Amino acid sequence: MPSDYLWLIPIVPFVGFLINGTLGRKFSRALVAAVALICTAIPAILVAWLWITMKADGAPEVLRVVSKPWIAITGLQIDFAFTVDHLTLIMLGVVTGVGFLIHVYAVGYMAHEEGFWRFFAYLNLFMFFMLVLVLADSFLLLFVGWEGVGLASYLLVGFYFQKDSAANAGKKAFIVNRIGDFGFLLAMFLIIREFGSLDFAHVFQAISVNPDWHGGVITAIALLLVLGATGKSAQIPLYVWLPDAMEGPTPVSALIHAATMVTAGIYMVARCHVLFDRSPYALGVVAIIGAATAIFAACIGMVQHDIKRVLAYSTVSQLGYMFLACGVGAYTAGIFHLLTHAFFKALLFLSAGAVIHSLSGEQDMRKMGGLRKRIPITFWTMTMGVFAISGIPPFAGFFSKDEILNQAFVSTNPLGKLLWFVGLFTAGLTAFYMFRLWFKTFFGPEHFEEHTDLRAHGAAVHTHSDSHTVMVADHEDNHAHAVHESPAIMTVPLAILALLSIIGGWVGIPAALGGHNEIEHFLEPVFSTGTIAEAATTTSSRGLELGLMTVSVLVVAIGFFIAFVFYYKKPGTGAALARRAPALYNLVLNKFYIDEVYSALIITPLLMFSRLFLGGLVDGGIVNGSGAAAGATTRGLSSLVRRVQSGNIRSYAGWLALGAAAVLLVMIFGRSIWMH
Repeated sequence: MPSDYLWLIPIVPFVGFLINGTLGRKFSRALVAAVALICTAIPAILVAWLWITMKADGAPEVLRVVSKPWIAITGLQIDFAFTVDHLTLIMLGVVTGVGFLIHVYAVGYMAHEEGFWRFFAYLNLFMFFMLVLVLADSFLLLFVGWEGVGLASYLLVGFYFQKDSAANAGKKAFIVNRIGDFGFLLAMFLIIREFGSLDFAHVFQAISVNPDWHGGVITAIALLLVLGATGKSAQIPLYVWLPDAMEGPTPVSALIHAATMVTAGIYMVARCHVLFDRSPYALGVVAIIGAATAIFAACIGMVQHDIKRVLAYSTVSQLGYMFLACGVGAYTAGIFHLLTHAFFKALLFLSAGAVIHSLSGEQDMRKMGGLRKRIPITFWTMTMGVFAISGIPPFAGFFSKDEILNQAFVSTNPLGKLLWFVGLFTAGLTAFYMFRLWFKTFFGPEHFEEHTDLRAHGAAVHTHSDSHTVMVADHEDNHAHAVHESPAIMTVPLAILALLSIIGGWVGIPAALGGHNEIEHFLEPVFSTGTIAEAATTTSSRGLELGLMTVSVLVVAIGFFIAFVFYYKKPGTGAALARRAPALYNLVLNKFYIDEVYSALIITPLLMFSRLFLGGLVDGGIVNGSGAAAGATTRGLSSLVRRVQSGNIRSYAGWLALGAAAVLLVMIFGRSIWMH
C-alpha cells in the first residue's frame, strides 16, 4: 500500500460523520447505518492492505507521509505527518477491526433509539480522531487526536442527554480528562523548550544520541505525560470518570471504554518509551500507579451489582495491568495485553448489552439468573470472554497476563517481586468477580420479571444505560418483548470476538510453552532501543516461567472456586459474609467513598471559591460594581451637564461670560504661578 493513501484511513470516517451529521436526520435508518458501516469498513480494509504490505519481505519497517509544514514560526516547525510502524499497525488493527464489529452490533442495538443518525455520526467522529491519534507523527498531532476523542467521548457518554445522570457523566468525563490534558500540555511546552521540536523522530533521536542523559527534565516531561495518561486511561487518581461513563449506550462502552480510547494512555507511554527508559523514577511511578489501580478497581468490582459497572471496574483494573507492564519496561507485554483485552473486553461489554437487551433494559444482576438456556448464543460467547479475562489457558488473556506477571517478577525494578504479587493477587480477584458475574447472570433460579407483551401499552421497552426501564414510542409492530436472544446482526460480532478471545493470544505463546512469541518479534523494531525488562526477559529461565504460570493458574482456580461456592453451590454465602462485616462491605460497595472524598476536598471548595469569590466578589462586586459605579457616575455628571442645556439664551450668555472669565483668570494667574 503506497504511503500516499495513509490519509484515507482517518478521513473516510470523517466523511461519514459529515454525511450523517448533516443529512442523517433526513435519511432512513438503513441508509444511516450503511453510511456509517461503509465509512468504517473502508479504513479496516486499508489497514489490512497495510498489514500485508508491511509484512512482505523487504518491506520498510516505517511508512511516513508528510504534508507541507503545518506550523512554522521562528525556531519551531511542525509538519502534519502520519507515521506507521509495527506498534501503529497493532493499534490500527484494533481500532478499525474491533471498531467495525462494534458498529455492526450497534446497528441492531440502537435500532429503536431516537437520534439514530446522531449516534452514528458521533461514532464516526470518534473513529476519525482515534485514527489521527494513532497515526500521529508528533506530540502535537497526537494531542489533537487526544482532545478529539475526549470530545467524541463526551458526546457519546451524554447521548441520552435528557437524563441528568447521563449529562453529568459526560461532563465528569470531560472535566476529569482536562486535568490530565493539562499535564500533557505542560509536557509539550517542556519538550519544545528542551528539543525545539514536537516531532517524535527528532525528540527521540536527540535522546538516543546522548546516552548519559537521564533524569532531570526528562523525568519532569515523563511525569507530566503520565498525568495525561492517568486521565485518558482511567488510572488512580483520575479513574473516577470511567465507571460513570457507563451511562452511555453499551456499544459506546465497548468501543471507547474498553477497546480504544482508554488504551490511548498506554499507547502514548509505549510510543514514548525512549523517553521513559531514561527515567527510572518515572517508570517506577507508572508501575506503582498501575499495580495500585489494578488491585483497587478489582476490589470494587467484586461487590458491584450493575453488570456494566462490574465490567467498568474490570476495565480500570486491566488498564492497571498494562500500566504495570509499561512501568517495568515490558512495553511489548503491555501492548500484547492491550490487544487481547480489546477482544475479550469488547466481547464482554457487547454480551452484557445482549443480556440487558434480552431483559428489556435490566442491568442489576440480582434481578437476573438462569439465562443460559434463554439466550444460549450470548451465554456461550460471554463465557469465552469470562474465561479469557480470567486468564484460563489457552484463552487469550492467559498468555498476555502471564507475560506481564513474568516480566514484573524478573524485572530489575526494586519493587518487582511486590508488583508481581499484587498482579497475582489481582488475577485471583479478577477470576472471582468475573465468575461471580457469570454465575449470577446465567445460573441459578430466574429472578427477573418477564415482559411477555408490552404492545398493549403502545410502547416498546428498549435497552438503556440505566438500571431502570425506559419506555419509548414503538416503531415496529412486530417488536418482541419477552426474554429473547439478540438478532444476528448482534450475535455475529459476538461470535467473531469470542473466537478472537480464544485464539487472539496465540500470537504471544512464549518459548517456555513451545511457542515463538510472534508479537514480541513483531514489535522488536519499535522497542529495539533496549529496555530494562526486555533485557531481563533473557535471564528468565524456562523453569521459572513455567513455575510462575502454574502459580498464576492456581490462583485463578482459587478465585473460580470461591465464586462457585458463593454464587452457585451455596448461594447466599456471599451475602452472609457481607452481613458479618457490614462496615467493610459498605466501604467497598460505595467505592471507598472516593467520589465523596473528591467532592468534599476538591469539588465543594472549588464551587465555594467560584460562587463566593469569583461569582460574588469578582463578578458581582468588582465587575458588576464597576459597571454600576460607572453608570451612576455618568448619570450624575449628565444630570449636572444637562442643566447647561436649558434652552434659555440668557443662560447660555451667562455661562459663556462665566467661561470667558475663567479663561482670563487662568491666563493671568496661571502664567504668574508658572513663571514663579
